Amino acid sequence: MEYRKIGNSDLELSAITFGAWAAGGWMWGSTDRNDAIKAIQAGYDLGVTSIDTAPIYGQGDSEEIVGEAVKGIARDKIQLVTKFGMRWDLEKGKLAMQTKNNDGKNIDVYKYAGKESVIFECEQSLKRLGTDYIDLYQIHWPDVTTPISETFEAVSRLIEQGKVRYAGVCNYDVAQLKEADQTLEIISNQIPFSMVNRAVEEEIIPFCLEHNKSVLAYSPMERGLLTGKMTADYKFEEGDHRQGNKFFTPESIQKTNSFLAKLKPLAEEKNATLSQLVLRWTIERPGITIALVGARNEKQAIQNAEAINVKLSADEIQFINTALKNAGF
Repeated sequence: MEYRKIGNSDLELSAITFGAWAAGGWMWGSTDRNDAIKAIQAGYDLGVTSIDTAPIYGQGDSEEIVGEAVKGIARDKIQLVTKFGMRWDLEKGKLAMQTKNNDGKNIDVYKYAGKESVIFECEQSLKRLGTDYIDLYQIHWPDVTTPISETFEAVSRLIEQGKVRYAGVCNYDVAQLKEADQTLEIISNQIPFSMVNRAVEEEIIPFCLEHNKSVLAYSPMERGLLTGKMTADYKFEEGDHRQGNKFFTPESIQKTNSFLAKLKPLAEEKNATLSQLVLRWTIERPGITIALVGARNEKQAIQNAEAINVKLSADEIQFINTALKNAGF
């Protein structure tokens, strides 16, 4: 595995980091708890020492699963990365979505990161994760109802108390990043990035490169689209958030698969799967520090971790970039 320094800090995360959203089941059409635990442990055995989760993933389920999975591992051998600012148990802030929890009950989710809420959420996350500190604590989405300074004063207090090591953000634009930085040094921004979804390369990634902020890329496989295993007539399970998403229309799936077919010979030449090739390309991309990748079982976790073994030359990267451009991505 490769390990990469995050921002100006001494925190290092595994270049392939375990993304535990799907492990929590919520919005992914359920999950198997034991499979998820084994997936995290299988990744760890291959050097995936960093795990990214959030309270909202399964309304606590994902964090509990992560806590259970790492129970026997020495705390300084893993990096626990979680979030705050999405409340389903409090009607405050701005309504983000109306959805269902894992039991099928309706819930309202609010974006809220007021000072007292950040402190409360941290305590809950520490309990669920079974730890006394969080390596990287990130606001999940911008909260337009709370001053950014108030939010990060709370995180600053948690850092002083030793409950949090470093502060990060997710889904922040350049202006929000600059503002947050005035209260507390922000070492990373977690943003969506994949071969077919590269809008963040226009402003955010150049800013992060210039100011030495790490980029944690989420959905690098575009939620399964870039595995090449999806067909135009794919049927989603009930509760799967991909249903109706623009990347998952029959036309989009077909267009993506045609592009992936051009990469297949290169993957085969390297004894790699398409997914592994896509992941290696992602972490080679300028400005991308870490790729967050989910897995529902051991096999997927092992495959993700082994993407690190794929080596791409400058010519091969150029070949992929040209194929992307020709495909209209």
